[in-house]
Amino acid sequence: MAEPLSDQRAIALFLDMLVAERGAASNTQLAYGRDLAQASAALDAGLVAAAEPDLRRLFAGMAGLATATLARKRSALRRFFGFLVAEGLRDDDPMTAIEPVRPGRPLPRTLALAEVEAMLAEVARRVEAEPGRRSDRLAALFELLYGSGLRASELVALPRNAIRAGEPVAIVCGKGGRERLVPVSPPALAAVARWLAHVPKTSPHLFPSRRGHLSRAQLFNLVREVATAAGIPPERVSPHVLRHAFATHMLENGADLRSLQILLGHADISTTERYTHVATRHLVELVTRRHPLARRRAAAAD
Repeated sequence: MAEPLSDQRAIALFLDMLVAERGAASNTQLAYGRDLAQASAALDAGLVAAAEPDLRRLFAGMAGLATATLARKRSALRRFFGFLVAEGLRDDDPMTAIEPVRPGRPLPRTLALAEVEAMLAEVARRVEAEPGRRSDRLAALFELLYGSGLRASELVALPRNAIRAGEPVAIVCGKGGRERLVPVSPPALAAVARWLAHVPKTSPHLFPSRRGHLSRAQLFNLVREVATAAGIPPERVSPHVLRHAFATHMLENGADLRSLQILLGHADISTTERYTHVATRHLVELVTRRHPLARRRAAAAD
């Protein structure tokens, strides 16, 4: 008689399937692995055999978690039990009776164009005042981050030859290993050309470090350092906020949603549609401040 499948073995098989058949990104694989390992520990290694009451107790113990975190944990468990049923490792799926978590999608945090321009001006000041490897790398990072709307993970992992002189587009490997073309502006091409003079020709990465390539944490710290120097509260700024700023400013200047979806590498256009709310809010504020009737009413109130 075959031994019962252990939680550890079942989770390993599930994660292997995510990568092999679904092309899951490494961050997704790691997050799901942690969520399932924590669930297994909470159930005393009884996750594979868990019944509906066990899962309800498990979720009751998660009260107080952020809605998005709870939704991710539920998604990990739902996909895990679906996998077990599909592979014939369980006859039933206890997650079907667990109510879904429906988190509200917050509006993306973004920056005003003037704030981004202040950060770019600070980078330009450093290039002029402190020419060299550090300032040239900073300029290349910022021009690509805001100018091309890249994710932090995409930017730091760019191959050395990803951006070529005179070519206004580059191929980027995004979530799930999906490739897409992104625009590379003339300022970005110039900044990368300056930076490449510091990068060994044998380096596989455009932004190398001693451990491979620049980490997302290092990029995060560089962005906040520039924000502080530009007079912007650093807690408002991150590489992802600059990506949001790219998307918002593109919409405000007439870009259509479908084009923006392609540029950002969103699999679902509903993700891109969040930026319309940001742009709409901007337009409402603009009318409130600039419309003649608004000005007349403000004068009357005075």
